Amino acid sequence: MKVYRLTRRKFIHDFNGKGAAICGARWNSKGTEIIYTSDSRALAMAEVAVHLSFDTLPSDFMMLEIHIPADLVFAPTLTVEELRPNWNVFPHDATTQLIGDQFIQTNAYCVMKVPSAVVKGDFNILINPFHSDFAKITVIDKSDFPFDQRFVYR
Repeated sequence: MKVYRLTRRKFIHDFNGKGAAICGARWNSKGTEIIYTSDSRALAMAEVAVHLSFDTLPSDFMMLEIHIPADLVFAPTLTVEELRPNWNVFPHDATTQLIGDQFIQTNAYCVMKVPSAVVKGDFNILINPFHSDFAKITVIDKSDFPFDQRFVYR
């Protein structure tokens, strides 16, 4: 399976979950290291774009293409129906953070598929950097990813 991660150039080698642990996010509390990826380049872009001001759009984004071997066992896919109403609001709901924290703490799986709060019907893929299978996951490509200028000039 291929998954994607959009990041700033200065963080291109930080494939470890430490960035997510600094502030926490939808699927992890502050202090919990977890890696966020998406099942498409477009979703990876959308997940980042919701946090940007297009007036000062950075030009140093890079897209990571990541290979997850087919033999890795995923945690059961989390569906929207299993989540509380308004699970996708901002700021993040503590219940979704608890789900991600437990995924990391139990360390039973390396990968978990969760619904995107940004694009209904799409999924993000969470990666546990502490699981023994993490070493099997590889970054297979890194490429510049400039945002289309039409985002800036509207």
